[in-house]
Amino acid sequence: MARWFSPSSMRGAARVAALFPPQVREWGLPAEVPLTPRAARRVAREGALHSFDQGALALNEDWGTHLDGKQIQRWSEAIGRVVVREREQEVGTYERGCRPASPANAPALLVIGMDGGRVQTREKQGENGSRWREDKVSAITSYLPGDGTPEHPPTPLVTTYVATMGKTEAFGKLVHVEAERRGMRQAATVLVMGDGGNWIDPLSERERLHDRRIVDYYHAAEHLHEAARAALGKDTPESWWLARQLKDALWDGELDQVIATLKMHAERLGAPQPCDGADYPRRVLANNVGYFETHRHHMDYPTFRRKGWPIGSGVTESAVKQFNKRVKGTEQFWSVPGVESILSLRALWLSQDGRWERYWNTRPAY
Repeated sequence: MARWFSPSSMRGAARVAALFPPQVREWGLPAEVPLTPRAARRVAREGALHSFDQGALALNEDWGTHLDGKQIQRWSEAIGRVVVREREQEVGTYERGCRPASPANAPALLVIGMDGGRVQTREKQGENGSRWREDKVSAITSYLPGDGTPEHPPTPLVTTYVATMGKTEAFGKLVHVEAERRGMRQAATVLVMGDGGNWIDPLSERERLHDRRIVDYYHAAEHLHEAARAALGKDTPESWWLARQLKDALWDGELDQVIATLKMHAERLGAPQPCDGADYPRRVLANNVGYFETHRHHMDYPTFRRKGWPIGSGVTESAVKQFNKRVKGTEQFWSVPGVESILSLRALWLSQDGRWERYWNTRPAY
């Protein structure tokens, strides 16, 4: 009888191509790669965690094979394409009116964090010919709310992830489906957390994701440091004290004072001039006045703390770093479909609700 590929029998990728017996349908073997289910799972894990060359070294050590990184890449991306396709099918099913199953226990607090990472592609884009593109990442976390005191802060419970190279509209639909799966409709409170990125608020409004939108306090504080340096000089004692005063006012919810102070320094320096290359301080102050005016209602930090809600996007920033660790690097050049496959596998692996295990235990056969 013809034999199917397994780690113990394979001695090189070249031998695999001929091993396609008709029995594979009965055996329940994967259609996307010539591997046993256990071997496919192991290859997918290596693709999600490590560079393809590192994955090949690990598998060769364990299996006594002579695979190279290109072979691991082909197999990993093929497996990931199935995950991407199933994810897209879920969105299509949702748009036809069938919602994903919600958890048995509704979360008291669900926080939807969104941010962007960086991926270097093979194709150059734009007027400057850059290879760098943004991958969008969402971390959706159930929380046990705090009691409003520093002794009992909000406690994160379970986080799941979505990541894609797709456009904002496509990303929003993926986030919505995942949020529904995590109990968005049943949750007592749903927050959208992130910086003041110009794509987050339109996405959240369009997908109707949140009860309240919170701009991460620490991102807002960075804006104040930047504005203070623009107003009173970089690394001066005066700018340090101004930044501290503004941060204290922000923490206490005194947004009117913050905005008035920024406006005062902006008027003192004058309006920015479009053609002046040395006009950085005026532009920084003008931009930050607009930033804090736009997000005034997203920065009521005393109220947020009193309700026991998080005010920082540390979970989301950590998520971006975890995805960047796999796909970002000056030596890594991706095709967009290829990196999309790996992002989908990594999201499956990183999610803390056991979905990696469930996927491989319940995935359809050939």
